[in-house]
Amino acid sequence: MPRNLLRFYPVFLLACGHGREASRSDSAAPTDAGGARIESAVPAASSTAKTSCPRTGLWAQCSLEKRLTQSGFVVSRVKEPERRRAGFSVPPAIYRLGRSRLEVFIYQDSAGARRDMAKLDTLTASPRDAPSEWGMAPTLVRSANLLAVFLTDSPQQAERLTLALTAGAPQP
Repeated sequence: MPRNLLRFYPVFLLACGHGREASRSDSAAPTDAGGARIESAVPAASSTAKTSCPRTGLWAQCSLEKRLTQSGFVVSRVKEPERRRAGFSVPPAIYRLGRSRLEVFIYQDSAGARRDMAKLDTLTASPRDAPSEWGMAPTLVRSANLLAVFLTDSPQQAERLTLALTAGAPQP
């Protein structure tokens, strides 16, 4: 009889959660095709509790990154020298979302975003009567104090991003 019980011991250990920690830590970190770890722009769940993002009804960089991650995007921040874009009064934060590029302009308030948006051609995301400097057809999104220019060749990704951002900034 005890031999029969020993057969079920490994199943019992797995059901109780033993052995999960090793598999969770190994598979949680994203890697590229060569196996190198990719740095995420969003902190791990354990550190998120320590650093809270303000829920003011306005976008902040941390709330943007959290929303993009929750929407299924693989978010990585691009470190480039600060470069102003024509038609935008604030410098962008730049991200890679897979093979696509996202430039996000976060303003102090929604009035600043509204003023810049009024001066832009919404089809080219450039000042009216000026040529587009984006290199491909951009998707321009406005939500509260945020303007975003998404450069992708995927209409599905553009729609996902638009839905994620137009759902609004985290509310108090």
